[in-house]
Amino acid sequence: MSNIPGEFILMFLGMVFIAVFLLSQGVAVPVFGEAGKMRKLIRSRLHVLEKANHLPNMQTVLRQKYLTRLSPLEAMLEQLPFMANLTQLIEQSGHEYRAYRVIVLGLAMGVAVGAVVLMFSAIWWMALVAAFLVAWLPVLKILRDRNKRFAQFEEGLPDALDAMCRALRAGHPFNETLRLVAEEHQGAVAHEFGLTFADINYGNDVRRAMLGLLERMPSMTVMMLVTSILIHRETGGNLTEVLERLSRLIRGRFRFQRKIKTLSAEGRMSAWVLVAIPFVLAIAIIVTSPSYLPVLINDPTGHKLIIGAFCAMLIGIFWIKKIIRIQV
Repeated sequence: MSNIPGEFILMFLGMVFIAVFLLSQGVAVPVFGEAGKMRKLIRSRLHVLEKANHLPNMQTVLRQKYLTRLSPLEAMLEQLPFMANLTQLIEQSGHEYRAYRVIVLGLAMGVAVGAVVLMFSAIWWMALVAAFLVAWLPVLKILRDRNKRFAQFEEGLPDALDAMCRALRAGHPFNETLRLVAEEHQGAVAHEFGLTFADINYGNDVRRAMLGLLERMPSMTVMMLVTSILIHRETGGNLTEVLERLSRLIRGRFRFQRKIKTLSAEGRMSAWVLVAIPFVLAIAIIVTSPSYLPVLINDPTGHKLIIGAFCAMLIGIFWIKKIIRIQV
């Protein structure tokens, strides 16, 4: 281990971090939740619908009200580029952090790690890479919590629809069913239905409130719910029957997604094994034969071979992702 340069160890850890992150984002197939492309498509359709109906964007209205409650310095920081998108991610993750504080925390962590790397290594670009990777950790944590909350919401949505059906059969109006769901349930479902009920209770129309729910929870499941409710309010009919069918449809969709996860388990496990093998072998060689690997590390040609192997590994990760999607 003493013959291994410190910069190689940092490079090795950086490669492990990048490979694991890309593999978890690209190969792991969630049971619940929508892909990023689907959420972008839903948001774009929602913006087109708002523009066609001459309605202001709900997130813009809420953000203007949010900025008025901040101090001048905080408001100036919150209006920096990309802050609006980060604020929306934080709200969707269920946290109440200020966006500028997340950025400051990431920068502080990155600078601290970069300074530590410079203390042990004179390679400036290695410190820059380490600082860049660490600076993204708070944002990655928020994205992870956001996806987890989306999955929790969609998992509890069928039970919420069943509760709405029972309330409608008991004679409660539609607005009251939202309040009952917020009181009887917990987690993301209760929070989002409570916000929708408060939006209607404070004077907003049902259409705008349901579109606000879709904007906060951009998924195909919520889009089906919002579309069903809006069509029922325009054309009439038995809303209870519609919600029952939608609940059965969502449960069937979840069963199908679980089946997909089962069928793709072998491919995903193969991806994890194939990506882990080079790093595990490198650690094993360092431990068992400390004088073997420095021949590769200390040679300039070896540096090129390591970089080339890592680039080939990244290509393999995306290729495995494509194969798994074709199989399922």
